[in-house]
Amino acid sequence: MSIISPQHAPGLEVPRLDFGGRPVPAPGHMGVDYESRVDFDRLRAYRLGRAKAALEASECGAFLLFDFYNIRYTTQTWIGGALGDKMIRYTLLARGKEPVLWDFGSAVKHHKLHSQWTPEDNYRAGFLGFRGAVAPSVGLMESAVKEIASLLVEAGVADMPVGVDIVEPPFLFEMERQGLRVADAQQPMLDARCIKSFDEIVLLNQAAAMVDGVYQDITEALKPGVRENEIVAMANRRLYEMGSDQVEAVNAISGERCNPHPHNFTDRIVRPGDQAFFDIIHSFNGYRTCYYRTFAVGSSTAAQRDAYTRAREWMDRGIDGIKAGVGTDEVAALLPKAEEFGFDSEMEAFGLQFAHGLGLGLHERPIISRLNSMKEPVELQVGMVFALETYCPATDGFSAARIEEEIVITEDGPRVLTLFPAQELFVTSPY
Repeated sequence: MSIISPQHAPGLEVPRLDFGGRPVPAPGHMGVDYESRVDFDRLRAYRLGRAKAALEASECGAFLLFDFYNIRYTTQTWIGGALGDKMIRYTLLARGKEPVLWDFGSAVKHHKLHSQWTPEDNYRAGFLGFRGAVAPSVGLMESAVKEIASLLVEAGVADMPVGVDIVEPPFLFEMERQGLRVADAQQPMLDARCIKSFDEIVLLNQAAAMVDGVYQDITEALKPGVRENEIVAMANRRLYEMGSDQVEAVNAISGERCNPHPHNFTDRIVRPGDQAFFDIIHSFNGYRTCYYRTFAVGSSTAAQRDAYTRAREWMDRGIDGIKAGVGTDEVAALLPKAEEFGFDSEMEAFGLQFAHGLGLGLHERPIISRLNSMKEPVELQVGMVFALETYCPATDGFSAARIEEEIVITEDGPRVLTLFPAQELFVTSPY
């Protein structure tokens, strides 16, 4: 393999995942005294431990993290998407030190009261300008970099590079102006996040169980006269009722919109004989789903059934090839080439026959596709969780089938977390 597996990086804790032939657990969401469920202290220690080990294995003296999934992974904090993606939250993880988090002022006070696994002084108010809404000339970035530089000196790593994951150009320019050497922190952080612990896998499975239930609701609501956006609204409501902390997206595609795949929803009215597919992306305690299912409404045609059969065959072929020690190039080779389902190149077909890592982020490692895996294959490891997607256009020219399964690699092989039936085309409200 041309890339060393994250599992082999020095100091990275590796979980043992042997469920003894039993299902991957999906316990209730409440904390109780009579069952062992998710251990959040253990989860926090695992994530920060892997981030620290990744830092030690790198060339960097510290990681400066703006990616809000990396911030959650290292500081175990979260605030809503309205502020989480505005490039105002950031954390510094220096060698031998606990993470320092700069956050929205009132959130800092809340962290000090309720997130006491980090020293109180390490929670600090910060603001960099709402992605440029406050001009860099005001000096917020300049003072922030000065504070960061002083902490690097205090940690004894001022002469080492600072790893950064994502950054606004003016902030990067300010770091360089003040003499900080910048390196890439996103690659080691993605490696750290790649291998999931038992607690992470349980949270991923709980999130998938919520979507199992939503698909049952969809089968009961999907009938002629309902609109795509009504299904999206229902899915959002049910997920939040069940405890979702963020519904990132619900794709709803029906009828002639199925081919080509538009990756969105509209107010289109579902009609008799439509093929319809949905993707439900949400998170529970931060851990995401990416979960497609396809249905026929009222009745199905031979072309729709044939497309679904092919999409399922590709899916099963991919799952059968997944096991620890296998290269991602070997799995990608099991998926159809772009030309086999109507595209001229792998770039044009990207995202339709592929797999992507799943965790705090929607697209983590490994990314498995013919576009990248043949060039730089990665060895699959126990603890990797990813979503495998297939798509097959129908011969009628407008219908299509879309299937997605979430898979965890365990000691005894792949386990599928997405349990709503998908072996055959499901017909809702049959005539």
